[in-house]
Amino acid sequence: MERCGWCLCNEKMTKYHDEEWGVPVHDDRKQFEFLMMEVMQCGLNWNMMIQKREIFQSCFDGFDFEKIADYGEEDAQRILQTEGMIRSERKIHAVIRNAQCFQNVREEYGSFSAYLWQFAGGKPIRYMGHQKGTLPAKNGLSDRIAKDLKKRGFKYLGSVTVYSHLQACGIINDHMETCFRYGELVRQYSGVRKRKDGEG
Repeated sequence: MERCGWCLCNEKMTKYHDEEWGVPVHDDRKQFEFLMMEVMQCGLNWNMMIQKREIFQSCFDGFDFEKIADYGEEDAQRILQTEGMIRSERKIHAVIRNAQCFQNVREEYGSFSAYLWQFAGGKPIRYMGHQKGTLPAKNGLSDRIAKDLKKRGFKYLGSVTVYSHLQACGIINDHMETCFRYGELVRQYSGVRKRKDGEG
């Protein structure tokens, strides 16, 4: 069975690829979980995030953004001192700040998912050429979303990080064409094909 090459390094990464990566997400807690992991990943690698996922879940109340939004300095220090945790005070404070901004978006749009998916017209996107392995680090869509998130006060969510999130939550289907998940997702979810050069 063919898979995207990046997931073959260990069992947890393969499981994440097979069951989660690229599946359209409309649940806000899942959206926040992926966003939080993207923040923690900055400057590191995604494999480390997958390996530390249970630690994150324990530190951040199961990714409950409502609870996280109320965290104070005592909570930040508790998280910072947790064994196995990424020891970045700035990232931990960014996650707390982002939970507060996340709630503001929910108040305005009804859900964060509704806000995010409107940038893609509500449908998964398959950019021409991406399925052959020519993946960008960012594009016009991620630029627009990152700019809007920054305006709303979100931290550690630049265009490269946002592009990675769009792949994870299924707004962009970037599975290789030879990967078994590519065809499954295309059949299961209606989407649109776009020219990649139209997105910068």
